[in-house]
Parts: sequence; structure tokens; C-alpha cells
Amino acid sequence: MKLSGKVAVITGAARGIGKACAERFLDEGAKVVISDIDAAGLARTASEFGRPNEVRAVEADVAKRADVDRAVATAIEQFGRIDIMVNNAGVARNQDLLEISEKDFDEIIAINLKGAFFGVQAAAKQMIAQGGGGVIINMSSVNALLAIPSLATYAISKGGMKQLTSVAAVALAPHRIRVVAVGPGTILTDMVASAIFSSEDARRSVLSRTPIGRGGDPGEVAAVVAFLASDDASYITGQTIYPDGGRLVLNYTVPVKEPGK
Repeated sequence: MKLSGKVAVITGAARGIGKACAERFLDEGAKVVISDIDAAGLARTASEFGRPNEVRAVEADVAKRADVDRAVATAIEQFGRIDIMVNNAGVARNQDLLEISEKDFDEIIAINLKGAFFGVQAAAKQMIAQGGGGVIINMSSVNALLAIPSLATYAISKGGMKQLTSVAAVALAPHRIRVVAVGPGTILTDMVASAIFSSEDARRSVLSRTPIGRGGDPGEVAAVVAFLASDDASYITGQTIYPDGGRLVLNYTVPVKEPGK
């Protein structure tokens, strides 16, 4: 129960990594405000948790500052404080670089990067006001460092996330607020299925660059997020931790072994 007594806000928590983080936080003793733009999915997730006294759900579009502020305000109204902010909401689109429209670009940056910036601001202001510090965790990606042209807007937004984390960590350190990021590799979520594992060839290509030889589970990322949110990580700030199955250290492809072959 490493997060006992803590209150967390997690964006993009209706499914995938965000949902896994919320579940892990609850298991570690925290109270959690989950938010997502998908109201129906959010309601299902809150119901599945079955912990009405420990969970609140807030429909929110992170591209709108007022919605992010409302999610943080809900934590204060319902649980009295905020100790952990997880800026997890994000989207990816598989597009040819030359076909990306201004609208496409603006939408991805607004959700993935501007939304995280709003989350950093809203959480930090409240953490400073209440005293005692806190932890802000941004969900980055190996694409902050890797160049995959078909995921250009996603990669650009995650590259910005790396600097947002670094700058905020330095700015907020005097207030005892740690700011860190988690940069997953290929995690088996709905977004990966639609944007990355779009074909059998694409799946094999990704696995050929993953030494562990499989996609990650959302719970494996949640475990890293929970560690960073805890006092066990009290001397870590400004860093991005990459649970990626060895992806970033590999400079060649590896053979893919198919099950049963």
C-alpha cells in the first residue's frame, strides 16, 4: 500500500494504460479521479472498479483547460487534495507526412502536448497551494526519441513532452514537486491495434525491433507509474523512464519466432 492516503488524478483513464494505472493506484491505497473524453467508457470503467468511495469519474477533453481544471477541482472537492497527477490522455494517427493537414496537426498536439501542459499547471498550482509537494507523471513514448514517419504528429508531441517534463521538473523542484515521465514501447492497447499493429507485416516489423519479443501489457506500465508516484522514487525528477522491452537499446532487428513454429 505504497500510495495509502494519496489522491491521484489520471487523464485518459477509460481504457488502456490509464485504466491500468487507476487500478494499480487503487490497489496501492490511493483515491483516484479518472477522466476521459469517452463518457460511456469512463462510466463502465468506474463501475468495473467497484469502489465508489475511492473513485470519481469526470468527463473531460484535455485539450480544454477548463476541463482539466475541473478534473483537478473534483479531487479537491471529493477527497480534499491532490498528490499525484498522471497526464496520460493521448492519441496517435498513422498518416503519410505529406498528407497531414493543419487540423490533424493541431488536434494531436492539443490532446497530447497542450493537454499535458494544462495538467502540469493545474496540478502544480493546487499542490503549491496545499503544501507538501507532489508528483506529476507525463505519459511519453519511445517515439519521443525514435523517428517513425508514419507517426509524425504523435512523435512530435512526445518529443515536446520530454522537454515539458524537464522544464517543469526544474521549475517545480523548489516546491517539492517531482515531475517525471514514462515512455512505453509497444503496449497492447486499442490505440496500438489501430495505429501501429495495422497489419500482420506491421506487427512483425515492430516485434523484430523488440528484444523481449512481445508487446507489453498496460499493467507493466502501470507498475512503473506507481513506482514513480511513490516515495521509493523520491530522488527521481526530470527523467523519462522507458518500459519498452529493450526497444531503445537495439540497433538491429531480431528474428521473430511465431508461436508453435
